[in-house]
Amino acid sequence: MANESILIVDDEQDLCTILTSFLEKKGFNCHACHNAAEAVEYSKSNHIDLALIDLRLPDEDGITLMKKIKIFHPDIAVLIITGYSDVKTAVSAIRLGASDYVSKPLYTDEIYQSVKQALEKKKEIPATKNKEPKKGSNSTSSKKSKNKKTPNEPTINKDYVLGSSEYSKTVFDHIKLVAPTDLSVIINGETGTGKEVAARLIHQNSKRKDKSFVAIDCGALPEELAGSELFGHIKGAFTGALKDKMGSFEVADGGTLFLDEIGNLSYENQVKLLRAIQEGEIKRLGSNDKINVDVRIIVATNEDLSKLISDDGFREDLYHRLNEFTVTMAPIRERKDDIPEFAEFFLQQANEALNKEVKGISNKAMKALTRYEWHGNLREMKNVIKRAVLLCNDEEIHEKHLPQMVVEYIPDPPEENFMNNLPLDLKAAAMEAEKSVIIQALRKVGYNKSKAADLLNIDRKTLYNKLKNFNLATD
Repeated sequence: MANESILIVDDEQDLCTILTSFLEKKGFNCHACHNAAEAVEYSKSNHIDLALIDLRLPDEDGITLMKKIKIFHPDIAVLIITGYSDVKTAVSAIRLGASDYVSKPLYTDEIYQSVKQALEKKKEIPATKNKEPKKGSNSTSSKKSKNKKTPNEPTINKDYVLGSSEYSKTVFDHIKLVAPTDLSVIINGETGTGKEVAARLIHQNSKRKDKSFVAIDCGALPEELAGSELFGHIKGAFTGALKDKMGSFEVADGGTLFLDEIGNLSYENQVKLLRAIQEGEIKRLGSNDKINVDVRIIVATNEDLSKLISDDGFREDLYHRLNEFTVTMAPIRERKDDIPEFAEFFLQQANEALNKEVKGISNKAMKALTRYEWHGNLREMKNVIKRAVLLCNDEEIHEKHLPQMVVEYIPDPPEENFMNNLPLDLKAAAMEAEKSVIIQALRKVGYNKSKAADLLNIDRKTLYNKLKNFNLATD
């Protein structure tokens, strides 16, 4: 992994200096920019393997910068640097093409592990896609799954877990039911709920399990490169096409093609996708030669495709062609019985990645993990547990190792028809309104009670008493 190039983009010069020094000692070539404009100019004429981008830059947000850099470097790995208050935005960045996010304050060990994992993941797909098949062969280079056996239990293996709640068992039953068929499948669910895990399980339980499973994130594809990514191109098809390239359909021939965030695919490419599915053949960009392909299609979305159809954002004929079977992955907040299992699973993953031996999670810490809403779902939980393991020098994770916003979390009050739902009692109504304002203040300051008390113009002791009276205390 030595000599790979890293671009660091952050307006904090001291942070850039620290990260550059640390990563160069690990064998990487680093270049730092302090704003988006500098980073774009640098990316135009320099090779970059990975970019570390702060979400909040002085001249542009990190997600917009990421999209611009990906035009020059489509296969670049990107890590978004963010604060815990921006977790939702960071998760959106992953949907749009980031490899992962790291939260401030930054820890060098965490950065190094995240960089290594992002670069290793980056290497998996390009090496497969750009390899041409031998003449006379109907098979393509197969990217085999890391999992060595077909799962037959809800808890799969060391690579991932589906959950063992009644809801998760029902989902797994649906997966086992549809897997042996060649039906196209739509997997619905919020970002981070495990849609790709479900897709891989369908593949591994199918007759195609010994062939390729190719995953493409349509949300991360610049529109001008999506056709090449899906269908390939020949040398000279467009500026920058220096050699022939196989598309994902060819790589997945005989196996499964997983298209994540299908709703982000442009209308033009939706037309090409529908034609490829219906006719079982594709054309590389710039070529008139037809190539026969046998691919099972699984797609995932966190959007309502039927609404996109009504807004003319998604083709209705493509939707019906894809929607032969549907699997829905519920958010973690709706299946809290799975949280302890997921937490233990991510704990073991973090132990292995960080070379630690944390044995478990304390009851109070697990209670906090279960109470929290996890708007970023499994991806957010994985990062929280990983950071807790990094900080933990005890035998088990305690509340002090978790982010304050997780430990102090208080569920949101119902917003819909709030005034209509107030009791017809002035004292009780005033208490409900006061409770709502306190929760809003806590959320605004990341559950820092001292800051919340200042914001509410009361002292800290009064705030504690009110939290206790409203049954909002987390101790």
